[in-house]
Amino acid sequence: MRTLKLPFSLTDATDPPWKSRAPRKHLLTVALLGLLPSIGAFAQTTENTSPASAAMSTPSMTGPLAANPDPLHLDAGALGTWYVTGAVSGLALSQSHAFPGDESSRSDLDNGQVFIQKTSGQVQFFVQAGAYAIPVLGTPYLSSRRTTAYFDAVPQAFVKYAPDDSFNIMAGKLPTLFGAEYTFTFENMNIQRGLLWNQENDINDGVQANYAHGPFTASLSVNDGYYSHRYSWVTGLLSYAFSKSDTLSFVGGGNTRETSHVSTATPLLQNNGQIYNLIYTHLAGPWTLTPYLQYTRVPSSIHLGIPRSASTMGGALLASYAFDSRFSVGGRAEYIRADGRMDDGTPNLLYGPGSKAWSLTLTPTYQYNVLFVRGELSYVKASGTTPGLALGRSLDRNAQSRVMLEAGVLF
Repeated sequence: MRTLKLPFSLTDATDPPWKSRAPRKHLLTVALLGLLPSIGAFAQTTENTSPASAAMSTPSMTGPLAANPDPLHLDAGALGTWYVTGAVSGLALSQSHAFPGDESSRSDLDNGQVFIQKTSGQVQFFVQAGAYAIPVLGTPYLSSRRTTAYFDAVPQAFVKYAPDDSFNIMAGKLPTLFGAEYTFTFENMNIQRGLLWNQENDINDGVQANYAHGPFTASLSVNDGYYSHRYSWVTGLLSYAFSKSDTLSFVGGGNTRETSHVSTATPLLQNNGQIYNLIYTHLAGPWTLTPYLQYTRVPSSIHLGIPRSASTMGGALLASYAFDSRFSVGGRAEYIRADGRMDDGTPNLLYGPGSKAWSLTLTPTYQYNVLFVRGELSYVKASGTTPGLALGRSLDRNAQSRVMLEAGVLF
């Protein structure tokens, strides 16, 4: 189990060594949020109306939440038009079988983020700054104050060179190509990320080239995998749109050389592994359906102390139904299994070697203009677990349920 790549023991009641860095990073968040009113006033006096294409495509969002179609913007003259958007939201949760150091009930500011970007011209950019939480099924909930230390107070920031409409190159802190779910809560159908997502990397520091022609889309990236700052990962994506409603994508990649580096965001096993996704998306009226398959593998390595290879295989179905422009319901069903046995030296990638898990998540969402509120019910059931690597305060439980509520604004 990656557990958001925690490098410290879950049974350690003390705070991890990087916790003391968090308050300093939040000073930047507060400063940015404090500047919003003046930025907004300047943007509105600079231009009274925004262009029709102003709805932002970054950060990416699968729906049902939608970005502000009329964002704050300013005319920077020769530097083009800059857009200022963001997400501010809070959540509350109640859960069974909390992990060590976690609580049965809690509340948190899960998003306090500002996005500044330029989306036209040959040279473009995107900067995302602020505080964030990344709740994940079957793992401890970490507050935004602690999670922000993973990728710092600027989790994504990149420059894009786009000489034409079909080709561009991006460099910086990029969103991963893997999976059918994005990293942050507001980007997805569900508040929490899933079991399959927890095997994937989240933010890649590196360079990515993108090409699109007709129904084909391709991306190739050289990056640092699980935010290791060792630029040895190669990742690729191929996508084909059969129609406006049906798209099939294949994503694959892995580390090209061994690295022993470990940090708050870098797990030893997964960072030395490979990931493969097959993702299908179908749109049918009010329905959005996204089934996908995932395979991950960690090869054995005497140098790294991995005596045997390990792998996971999983599948998921993400679905959303829109009753109208304001109200929708999203759902997710998943299954994942890890191979091996504890007595043969197989490393742990889930809840112990040979363990399995499935999950169900239901998320009704209501959005009115830039305001939104949504609830969530989720359940995780594991089997074949190893005591000390499972769920609950004693790490020996096989199930966990959560009830969540999230409300906020996408300005």
